[in-house]
Amino acid sequence: MSNNAFGIDLGTSNIKIYSKSDDVILVEKNMIAIENKNNLFAYGDSAFEMHEKAPGNIQISYPLCNGVIADIKNMETLIKFFVTDLSKGNVRPADFFVAVPTDITEVEKRAFKDLVREAGVKAKRIMVVEKAIADGLGMNIDVKNSQGVLMVNVGYDTTEISILSLGGIVLSRLIKTGGQKFDDAIRNAIRKEFSLIIGGKTAEKVKIDLQELEGNGQGALVYGRDIVTGLPVEREIPTRLIDETLTEHFAAIIDNVKVILERTPPELAADIYRNGLYLTGGASQVNHFAELMRKGTGLNVNVAENPITSVAVGLSKIIKDDNYKSVAYAIEGMSK
Repeated sequence: MSNNAFGIDLGTSNIKIYSKSDDVILVEKNMIAIENKNNLFAYGDSAFEMHEKAPGNIQISYPLCNGVIADIKNMETLIKFFVTDLSKGNVRPADFFVAVPTDITEVEKRAFKDLVREAGVKAKRIMVVEKAIADGLGMNIDVKNSQGVLMVNVGYDTTEISILSLGGIVLSRLIKTGGQKFDDAIRNAIRKEFSLIIGGKTAEKVKIDLQELEGNGQGALVYGRDIVTGLPVEREIPTRLIDETLTEHFAAIIDNVKVILERTPPELAADIYRNGLYLTGGASQVNHFAELMRKGTGLNVNVAENPITSVAVGLSKIIKDDNYKSVAYAIEGMSK
């Protein structure tokens, strides 16, 4: 095993890369800003800062959509720059471990490997790890020996619901509901109730601050454009409105968790009942979500300590501990 290795978790909203040489996890926005169609202007958090503020000649985009690669050229550019940053400008041959959703096609999985190979990062060996298994390891579950583990990873575009047992995945379901749907719901509710148009970043901030605001008995202060006058205004939005708006989307995820539980073999279901459900992913932190999940499923909910980086932490364990190497694999028909 190479001393130089990276673990990559490509999220739609955030990219997380673990570097073995420094034992650090880089977390940046998975965004790129292109000027005049072909010049790199900014990437990562810098590109996110410009999002919804840039002039027409600067295109800002997420290269990932619904858990799969939508723009391979820009994604290659991002991987190259992030790995170069982590390597302090000196990119050396390395092994790469890439987390992929289970419920995507072999072609889509192959695209993740091709992406790293073509990114110009001197990849010696590229291995694939099922995201749910890396997630489990990141939450300190011994996935190789545990039976009946229910993982729910709520991301930006998608939610992945998986049943793990003995180092493998028994059932998995990828649904297109996540943090972005929560943001859109907040924007639509504010537009409908207050005739106010707000940006995606404002909606995301409201979602993140919701628990603190509710605890302090405050409303969410937002700035946007009044639909009637067309002028910029400030409004205070009651947290109750946001809670009611998000409940519908929480219910959609909870219903899908129930569908998976209905299909679970009885012996594994007994283990899940004893162990509870493991909730992770950036959007899992939204106010009241874990509480509603507990009520909706009747299961104890174990919330990840660091939900955004749990997959990357799991990849770091696979890279460092030979005991977990067997959960990483090369896809059929792909050279190592």
